[in-house]
Amino acid sequence: MDSTGVFVGVDVAKDELEVAVLPTNESFRYSNDAAGRRVLASRLGELKPERIVLEASGGYETKLVVALADKGLPVCVVNPRCVRDFAKAKGLLAKTDRLDAMVLADFARSVRPPLRELPDAETRELHSLLARRHQLVEMRTAEHQREAQAPPKVGRRIHAHVAWLDKEIEKIEDDLDNRIRKSPLYADADERYRTITGIGPQPALVLMLKLPELGKLDRKEIAALAGLAPFNRDSGLLKGKRSIWGGRASVRAALYMATLSAIRWNPPIRAFHEKLVARGKINKVAITATMRKLLTALNAMARDHTTWDPSLFVPRGSSGELGKAL
Repeated sequence: MDSTGVFVGVDVAKDELEVAVLPTNESFRYSNDAAGRRVLASRLGELKPERIVLEASGGYETKLVVALADKGLPVCVVNPRCVRDFAKAKGLLAKTDRLDAMVLADFARSVRPPLRELPDAETRELHSLLARRHQLVEMRTAEHQREAQAPPKVGRRIHAHVAWLDKEIEKIEDDLDNRIRKSPLYADADERYRTITGIGPQPALVLMLKLPELGKLDRKEIAALAGLAPFNRDSGLLKGKRSIWGGRASVRAALYMATLSAIRWNPPIRAFHEKLVARGKINKVAITATMRKLLTALNAMARDHTTWDPSLFVPRGSSGELGKAL
């Protein structure tokens, strides 16, 4: 692979940005505030890098990604586990901010992670609202568990907090629904996905925001992206069980809940699941295969700009679609 060009790694912390540049081996540091990000974006713009790589770091990287993208710079946000595995493979076990930035630059040069279209301001705001709803739902669940074991006086206070959380969650859901309905980008997709009995507002929203590749990839690629593609675990004469791994956990969780609802209320999907169980598949495997089949149907709907068609879930032949689902 041609290794010419400039590659940049940025180690993002709450207060500082450690930057490394290859092949010049430069390193420099800026504050992680508006002024620091602005100066860094200008300096990197002069270098004209082929890749700028950052790790996902709990949201601290978001404003920098936006600042770099606004300058038209090729920025990638990667999974920290991939970078650590890359460093270990090269025998780099020491860890400092400067070394981490240099590893990121080397990762950018060696791996060249794919560039993806970054979300616009409207999508970023929807992402934030969706994340806030998830946080509030988790708080409510924890409070319900505490309330069940709390003495009466404390229980009443917890109950009042749960009531407040209920109202906040309802406000956010109303805000999300109104924004989606008014958005020319999302209103059509939202209406299309929700023609499937079992997919409600929240799963549809997660699919739109967390899996924008729907309709742009084939069924195997989209399944791998969502973490629903089975991976082989074979070695020599050992033939291990295939299992799903990785992917986008939020998408998989939304599909799981939607699939459980669809198995109950959507006749073609229920029949598909029942056929798998009748063939001896344990329920967990049958549900996973049904999730993958539902994702395939959603991918076809997004690709062809169509609404729900029950024939998408009807097995063709004795081994046909059932065989593909397993």
